[in-house]
Amino acid sequence: MSRYVTGRHEVSLPNKASLVAGRYELTGPPGDGGMAEVHRAWDTNLRRPVAVKVFRPNADDDAVRRFELEARTLARLSHPGVVSLYDAGIHASRPFMVLQLVGGPTLGARMERGALSVGEVRRLGAVLAEALAHVHGQGVVHRDVKPSNIPLDHDDVPHLADFGLAFSADAARFTRTGHVAGTAAYLAPEQVRGAEVGPPADVYALGLVLLECLTGRREYRGHGVDVALARLHRPPAVPENLPADLMRLLSLMTSLAARRRPTAQDCAAALQVTGGNAVAPSSIRTATSTARTRTRDSSAMRREPSSDPKR
Repeated sequence: MSRYVTGRHEVSLPNKASLVAGRYELTGPPGDGGMAEVHRAWDTNLRRPVAVKVFRPNADDDAVRRFELEARTLARLSHPGVVSLYDAGIHASRPFMVLQLVGGPTLGARMERGALSVGEVRRLGAVLAEALAHVHGQGVVHRDVKPSNIPLDHDDVPHLADFGLAFSADAARFTRTGHVAGTAAYLAPEQVRGAEVGPPADVYALGLVLLECLTGRREYRGHGVDVALARLHRPPAVPENLPADLMRLLSLMTSLAARRRPTAQDCAAALQVTGGNAVAPSSIRTATSTARTRTRDSSAMRREPSSDPKR
């Protein structure tokens, strides 16, 4: 038995005689995670590297159900831009799932080297938007799209990962009362207000991620309530030196009003590049200028009554 100490956790890994589910050999210490430990592992049956996500002990019932919901959600998804689920079960009284090992750094780690070019952002964004379109088509909302949840493979292709906060239209919610699901810096305005959350929230978060890729900095910095509320007081700053079509797209993706945002599929089409030209659907090509769009969004938000009972 090997032991690794990581942060506050001491983790015991099985030796070769004690494989997870009799099949998966854990080959290293776990990565950081919330309710689970994610290990690199080796599938001794199929002879391939995988990732094994093992539920932490002593968690509450809601966390267990959320872990199980994540496995069921991933089982419904099949897209090259979404991390694949290979297996799931119980080992030593702890739920586990076996996932595709993407192998490269996360998009967040990649951005530590600096901002990305417009061409790179178009390419990455198109793949991620296509993946989100598939996810939304299955009735699922990710609710936590952010750079650290986007691993890149060795060919620099992005994948959507970590569906631990995902919401499925046909499943119960496991968000605690008064608790907002997601990461403060990437929450959509409707998430901050406690209103109904649907696919537009993922489109908004992807818009912030793409802006961060282009500028090399997070748009809403800080922690907790203050950074979450910041987007209700000012829209993201879209650089004016971007191609006009990309400016329009990012402005629409990060509109305060969810109904003004394009679908993930429209975003994917707009980000595609053919012969050096972006292919944008008519709903985006005919959008008004960034300034006028922002003005109308702000006015609409002032006119519309909030769905948050506390307001």
